[in-house]
Amino acid sequence: MTLSEPAAVTIIVPAFNVEEYVADALRSLQVQTIATWSAILIDDGSDDATADILDRFAAGDSRFRIVRHDARHGLGTARNTGLDLVDTPLLGFLDADDILRPAALERMTTTLTETGSDFVAGAYVRLRANAEGRYEPGAMQPWVLAATDPARRAVTLRDHPAASGNVVAWSKISRTDFWRKNGLRFPEGTAYEDQVVAQMMYTRARAFDVISDVVVEWRERADGSSITQHKAELPVLLDYLEALRAGLAVLDAAGAQSAAAARVPLILMLDLPPLIQIASEHPVAKYRQEVGAFAREIRRRTDAPSTLPEPAARALALAAAW
Repeated sequence: MTLSEPAAVTIIVPAFNVEEYVADALRSLQVQTIATWSAILIDDGSDDATADILDRFAAGDSRFRIVRHDARHGLGTARNTGLDLVDTPLLGFLDADDILRPAALERMTTTLTETGSDFVAGAYVRLRANAEGRYEPGAMQPWVLAATDPARRAVTLRDHPAASGNVVAWSKISRTDFWRKNGLRFPEGTAYEDQVVAQMMYTRARAFDVISDVVVEWRERADGSSITQHKAELPVLLDYLEALRAGLAVLDAAGAQSAAAARVPLILMLDLPPLIQIASEHPVAKYRQEVGAFAREIRRRTDAPSTLPEPAARALALAAAW
């Protein structure tokens, strides 16, 4: 293999009841500008037409391999099932309701081949339904921009602490041996399982790359069935808060103070205000208590809450009193 040739990469695609979206995800793999990929499709106990769609794609394209779970085990378990089967130098993830941009794999695998870094992280945008019900990509969010632009090669968190804001699994391509040498696995039986893994990746990498190219369009389902749209449910809230805490704990344990400091304003401005709004009207007292306790933890991490934008500062003050 020459330096200009991208290495082979396996994409792990967990799928549960995504009959409306999974064909788009798999087609986005088939139109990649490189052909040196394979995909492990994990049917996590679907009871709709998802399994039939996976079968159809696998029958027509030998690069797709299907693994079936007899019952639903969750996203973390499904991803771990795929990790155990990877036999290529590089690996990545794609959620079955999202879409890869056509040049995503070529751009990321070529970068890794050139730099020798442990992983590369790209940018992403949200895919939302318009008034006619068609999904359209939006603008890049500020925290994604801060994490990925400008492009950087062979850096660490010390060089680029804002990278820690990119916490999703599906915007990255990694060296398979990096995962195995570091024993990286997804937490099972919980939501938001990629946040702690992302911080482990940043803190354990010898070096990583970031690119400003948008590599994934992240779908926010119009029917409200995405896990990120269920934060008003107490069990989902508890998983969400635990993921935020665990990610910060990884940064703290690694001595990555600048990265932890970069995460706190994002949590204050992006994560807490919607939770506080939900909590202020929530009928379950424990919901409000959990949000208040977390708000106090985060407030202790900032030296200057008064410098926050006014809505975030007001919301934080309210929640800290609960």
